Amino acid sequence: MPTLFIAFLCTLASSFANSVWLFILLRYFNGFFVSGGSATIYAYLGEFHNPRHRSRAIMGASSIFGFACLALPAIAWLIIKQQWSYYIDFLGYTYKPWRLYMVACGLPSLLCSIALWKLPESPKFLINQGKNEEARKIIAKMYRINTGKSESEFPVSSILDEYVGVDDESASKKKKTFLRTVWNQTAPLFMGEHLKKTIIACTLQFGIFATSNGMYMWFPDIISKMTEFENAHPGVPSTICYVVTNSSMLREDDDIINMTNNTVECKDTMETQAFMHSLILEAGYAIGFPIIGAIINTVGKLPILVFVMVTCGVCGILCAFIQHLTIASYLYLWLLVCGIAVTVVNAALVDLYPTQLRAMAVCISLMMGRLGSVVGSNVVGIILNYNCDMTFLISGTSLIACGVIAFFIPNIYKKPMDRRTSIASYGP
Repeated sequence: MPTLFIAFLCTLASSFANSVWLFILLRYFNGFFVSGGSATIYAYLGEFHNPRHRSRAIMGASSIFGFACLALPAIAWLIIKQQWSYYIDFLGYTYKPWRLYMVACGLPSLLCSIALWKLPESPKFLINQGKNEEARKIIAKMYRINTGKSESEFPVSSILDEYVGVDDESASKKKKTFLRTVWNQTAPLFMGEHLKKTIIACTLQFGIFATSNGMYMWFPDIISKMTEFENAHPGVPSTICYVVTNSSMLREDDDIINMTNNTVECKDTMETQAFMHSLILEAGYAIGFPIIGAIINTVGKLPILVFVMVTCGVCGILCAFIQHLTIASYLYLWLLVCGIAVTVVNAALVDLYPTQLRAMAVCISLMMGRLGSVVGSNVVGIILNYNCDMTFLISGTSLIACGVIAFFIPNIYKKPMDRRTSIASYGP
């Protein structure tokens, strides 16, 4: 909750930044604070649902992410393409539409931080901490909301531990230092039975993020180049990489001319075609999440993971060879849809780990995923102009490899029993 509010403040400040490095620093801190809430929300939501409905609930919540992503290109289209500007005297720079777009992107963080004030703590977490009465009150409130009956009619008066949990210090309410708490939640993930799960989860998240976010970073630029090429050479068969390579050569010539004339042009608007393709991509996410949420209990997580990653990987490989730009652009879009598998992996993680490790497991895996985004976007940026074919081949092959790795997720159809509790003293 505090991290989301701080993230909004960083976004607001970044919209007024008057230097590149200050802007980058504020955007970094924005991502740092947003990642806390985005990682723990899956574990938090999962602990309010039983195993039968948990995966579907997580996918249902992820549908909101899909519709939000669909809204962002539309908002960008409305704001960034405007031509107004406002000079701020005391800051000494001009406030343009793209800065207002930054504020618009930060508003969800502010709204979510306010909304979280009304949400209760996870009952399973409270039970794990030995706070059974607090957990019972929250469950009674859930009972009232779900059934419409009074909390006084809730037929449970107490929750009893069947046996002492794995965290004796929590049960005895001994205070721990911050670092000790972090260690107790992190170290078990890399020990014993959890080590294999953690390695597989981190590998999958790294591979998915590296492709979905790494290739998406350059998606608008590549689509813009393809549009320019099609307008200049209508009907001429060519591959994506042919267009990218030749466009880069022409751009280098233009840069030499601009350097000779001592002129530098800054283009702060985007072509309409880039927005349209982004809308199509986000529509795929918005549609995909509800579909997966509807079938995940019936089909299972493994078939969905394998299908998404293998088909996206094949599309990525085909992008390097298809000589029809329209078809290639849609294959590129399907390659980027692999990001939808992230929430399926998160749903699997929530079932694989016990309560006291669940949130940290999701955080660690998503941390590796975001590292994959950084590595992927930088690697793609380096090799795209020098060996474009290899960029798509590596992306597609890595996704297919992730699809194979998914088969090694232990007990993907089962839920481990972490801490059993018994509900006693029925009646008022």
